[in-house]
Amino acid sequence: HVQLVESGGGLVQAGESLRLSCQASASIVDAYRMNWYRQPPGKQRELVASLSRDGMTTYSDATKGRFTVSRDNTRNTAALQMDSLKPEDTALYQCNAVFRRPGSANSWNYWGQGTLVTVPA
Repeated sequence: HVQLVESGGGLVQAGESLRLSCQASASIVDAYRMNWYRQPPGKQRELVASLSRDGMTTYSDATKGRFTVSRDNTRNTAALQMDSLKPEDTALYQCNAVFRRPGSANSWNYWGQGTLVTVPA
């Protein structure tokens, strides 16, 4: 079992930057994917960015070019660098770690409690 704790959220003005951190309680070196999700107030949760164990990245259309996901396996952390923030980026951001059993389609997901990012209009 892996516990994830996000930090770094807060209130920032449009156009500014913020860096979120996800601290894992155990090794994430074998994580199939480290993901960042967000849920704006009153809306559904959406995938923001994904980082594979091989370093491949995927971003949502709304965040690509502005957000950058990374991980530090030596510190068991993942990060989300957010630049040029917009009011529509306001959401609860959650870290997600996905593990898979070799030779199996099964996966195990672990979630953080989330950190709130607010960008006033």
